[in-house]
Amino acid sequence: MTLVPVAEAQTRLFAMAPRVGHETVPLRDAAGRWAAEDILARRTQPAADLSAMDGYAIRFADLPGPWTVIGESAAGRPFTGAIATGEATRIFTGAAMPEGADTVMVQEEAERDGATLLLAGEGPPTLGRNTRRKGLDFSTGTRLIAAGQRLSPARIAVAATGGHGSLTVNRRVRVAVAATGDELVPPGSATDGVALPESNGIMLAAMLADMPVDVIDLGILPDNLDVLRDAFASVQADLLVTTGGASVGDHDLVRPAIEAAGGTIDFWRIALRPGKPMMAGRIGDMMVLGLPGNPVSAFVTAILFVKPVVAHMAGASDPLPQATHALLGEDLPANNARTDYLRAELRDGKAYASTIQDSSMLLTLARSTCLIVRPGSAPVAKAGESAEILVIA
Repeated sequence: MTLVPVAEAQTRLFAMAPRVGHETVPLRDAAGRWAAEDILARRTQPAADLSAMDGYAIRFADLPGPWTVIGESAAGRPFTGAIATGEATRIFTGAAMPEGADTVMVQEEAERDGATLLLAGEGPPTLGRNTRRKGLDFSTGTRLIAAGQRLSPARIAVAATGGHGSLTVNRRVRVAVAATGDELVPPGSATDGVALPESNGIMLAAMLADMPVDVIDLGILPDNLDVLRDAFASVQADLLVTTGGASVGDHDLVRPAIEAAGGTIDFWRIALRPGKPMMAGRIGDMMVLGLPGNPVSAFVTAILFVKPVVAHMAGASDPLPQATHALLGEDLPANNARTDYLRAELRDGKAYASTIQDSSMLLTLARSTCLIVRPGSAPVAKAGESAEILVIA
């Protein structure tokens, strides 16, 4: 069977995965969601000319003074009149500029004797100095957030300032997670020489914790076709993620269980290391991703496929993991036809691949801060060369 390239697999998954529906939620509940539509400003910010400093609002044409102070303007309590020639108002940061004023003379530049204001300090202010003009940030109708952008704290803040108390977002994605294998026992259970604490389900839940996801924990499922079929057929989710049982051994039953539950396999086996046995399919309206059981393989395939699929379903316009680059700290050998994702540490700005890359070694993964991406058939890479990396910690 021909191995599917990573980029092709991602493209095919996005084509298979429908977006989830929309809902309108209060701003406080919108953080971490993806905007389902463009968010436009309902107001202008600032809504009036404001002072950027504490000082005195003056007419620039009246320099070098003196002025008569006729009132005060504070944030939320503006001066209601207008200033005429030779007049000024005391003004505070964020306060509206009085009608007629166009410049703020900061208090360090001023000297006051009762109602009389004099210029002091080094040099006069320039025209418009220390003011924030109406609409400096944005105006009514400005697009504040594009559809498909994630609602970060800064975007939540700009939506609030733009006049929104709620936003239309894609709803949370329902993700069912199942670990398969007769050897698995719950974390913390007593083990003998055969039993293995289950870690993939916990890891996947942790990887999805910062995403708008409701995790449905199916727990540990045995290597039993009937049990797997029934579990897969009965779960109500947008996405089912399994770990283990995805290869071709006699006890690898995930694929036949998907088919027995009325599902289909779209593709299987990816041209990457670790994680080649990953499969993708559907059961009715539910997407299915079958990840390998080795924990590092499960982690890498979750980074490359599970999280991007969830982000895509949740409305992200750019769901792929963001790659960056680092200099290699050591030479790396030539690569075979599969894309390699090497566990590595960033030290002093350079990436050092772990010596042993066995896909069962979780401690190596836990100590890694990035994955070095080695394209298929890449030649020998020398220390000091730039390499693509995915930051994971």
